[in-house]
Amino acid sequence: MMTEAELQAIVGRPLPGGEYTIEPYVDWLLNDVVEARRDGVIAHPLFAYVAVARGKGLTWDELFAICGATADDGPMFGEHETELHRPLSVGEHFTVSGEFVSAERKQGRRAGVFDIVGFRLSLTDTEGRLAATTYSSIVFPRRTA
Repeated sequence: MMTEAELQAIVGRPLPGGEYTIEPYVDWLLNDVVEARRDGVIAHPLFAYVAVARGKGLTWDELFAICGATADDGPMFGEHETELHRPLSVGEHFTVSGEFVSAERKQGRRAGVFDIVGFRLSLTDTEGRLAATTYSSIVFPRRTA
């Protein structure tokens, strides 16, 4: 298990980031899955999450490793918040950037020791304007042997 000092050292660490384009066929697929109307111009708001999840610059396993865990440890999705600063367009290209913003160790009566790690990611368009920001947290159960 990570020490509390190692856990706190995560805060402020940047994520590698990357890029994401809302491809027309993926827009069609997502809208079909969620049974939403599609106009081929404005992308579904879920693309804010899809874009940061795909463009964060590392896999979920790599993110878990930074937090001292693996998928086998049973990490759970905690909170999520998306703020759209404007509608996203089909075919639009974004740069994804972000960082870890919080890390807290907690003790539950039944759950035992667990850590909650939060990270914020942003979508910026090709003209440098912020299009969306997201906050997510992951809950990491910590086994004490």
